[in-house]
Amino acid sequence: MLTLTILGNNSAIPAYGRNPTAQVLETADESFLIDCGEGTQLQLSRYKIKRSRICRIFISHLHGDHYFGLIGLLSSLGLMNRKQELHLHAPPLLQQIIQLQLDAALTTLPFSLHFHPLGEDGVIYDGKRMTISCFRVNHRIDCWGFLFREKRNTRSIMPHRAKAYEIPMAYYEALQQGKDYTTKKGTIIPNEEVTTAATPSKSYAFCADTIYDESLAAKVQGVDLLYHETTYLKDLEDRAAERYHSTSIQAAAIAQLAAAKKLLIGHFSSKYEILEPFLEESREIFPNTELALEGVSFMI
Repeated sequence: MLTLTILGNNSAIPAYGRNPTAQVLETADESFLIDCGEGTQLQLSRYKIKRSRICRIFISHLHGDHYFGLIGLLSSLGLMNRKQELHLHAPPLLQQIIQLQLDAALTTLPFSLHFHPLGEDGVIYDGKRMTISCFRVNHRIDCWGFLFREKRNTRSIMPHRAKAYEIPMAYYEALQQGKDYTTKKGTIIPNEEVTTAATPSKSYAFCADTIYDESLAAKVQGVDLLYHETTYLKDLEDRAAERYHSTSIQAAAIAQLAAAKKLLIGHFSSKYEILEPFLEESREIFPNTELALEGVSFMI
């Protein structure tokens, strides 16, 4: 199971108590920070997200509302004497920006910061339980989306059944992979007799800032939860296109094309104080839509 907590859901300027983009995706073992707008570390504290569990940070692009909180977070982690390494996946230029900020303050971080520049679509992290890929989205500057996929879960063994069939423990791993067991006498024990089905693996796609682009649907096809920006309501479609952003109904259209199970919308323009119209417009096309409200955690 994955848990996504929204830390910031606004666009360029903080407004109406809403902060710029930041999210945390948590697994049973680790946490991933997705974008790090101004105020992110305060939001981490407010919503009781353990900073020590954050092992990787993903920055979609170099517009300030998506990374201006990063140097503050890194500096605080240093002051807290963090020792475990931290991995940062981001556009190449961010490495120079961070180093300049650290040099200007004569700051040396007490932990290893590993920088991984984003350069082309594909897998950027292949862990024990999770595979993470990046994909280009269509924005005014180089911008990336991220796709998080749990690895295929193994089947669960029923120990009492396995013992009853005298299956040696050395064969349990094969059972978890779905294989049948053949006894010394040649009798085949069907896998279903001694195991239960695996919990389906889950997926989450973060589409970052993007103009309406139907090609995105193929990149996030069938995800359990899709985050897509909705900077403007449908009546400002022309403005959205001029600024390489999307509207409520355009986000819903992408979710529909992608056959996503659920849509999460955010990155609201500061011109809007009330957000319910975004939900109403999106649900006209894609009913299973939710607002990315700050402090809310979504179970995937």
